[in-house]
Amino acid sequence: MNETWEGFVKALELILSGDPKVYEVTLRSIWISGMATLVAALWGIPLAVFLGTRNFRGKFLLKQVVNALLGIPTVALGLIFFLALSRSGPVGFLGLLYTPTGIIIGEAVLIMPIIVSLSTAAIEAVDPEIRNLARTLGASESQAAYAVLKEALSGIFLAGIASFNRAIAELGIAWMVGGGIFGWTEVLTTGIALNIARGNIEMGIALGVILLAVVFVTTIAVNGLQRRRKRV
Repeated sequence: MNETWEGFVKALELILSGDPKVYEVTLRSIWISGMATLVAALWGIPLAVFLGTRNFRGKFLLKQVVNALLGIPTVALGLIFFLALSRSGPVGFLGLLYTPTGIIIGEAVLIMPIIVSLSTAAIEAVDPEIRNLARTLGASESQAAYAVLKEALSGIFLAGIASFNRAIAELGIAWMVGGGIFGWTEVLTTGIALNIARGNIEMGIALGVILLAVVFVTTIAVNGLQRRRKRV
């Protein structure tokens, strides 16, 4: 018990003292996960708008596939990307294995179903009369879809935050695609695993505390912004 408590105390000292390694790993994690969320949003939001505003044959099946992908194990997806990006893989010539870009692409694929599923639900929750009113006023299909998207913006924003939290907290892709290379691809999750394995408990705890803080602060900040927006 004393050793655990000492580990927490030393971990807090590392954080409060501004240890350069701790903050380097933290900033890299935020940047990689943020870019992955942006890339996933660029793919996922247009698909969510299409699913949420159109009726077509196979829509139910497509939505079920997206929902099923929500639970895909990160280790399995990491293995798929590792095989694809390795030298003998189909896209190994791109040289993306053990790079931040490789992690970004892998995490973007991982979290895209979250953005699509939650954004589609938010769009479908919008009153259909809003779209009908836009059409009545002479709006085109794309303009009517934009009106619906604007009303669902709060839910879509929450989908983005949920996706970011999922990306920054995952280990499988960051480990298998990034390799946890010091000063290059090491992020919070791989840093925790590596330091605990090496017996550097203090650093592992410090990175774990920061990871939890990033997730909680992000969620609380978004909830605060939403409440403020509703009041306005």
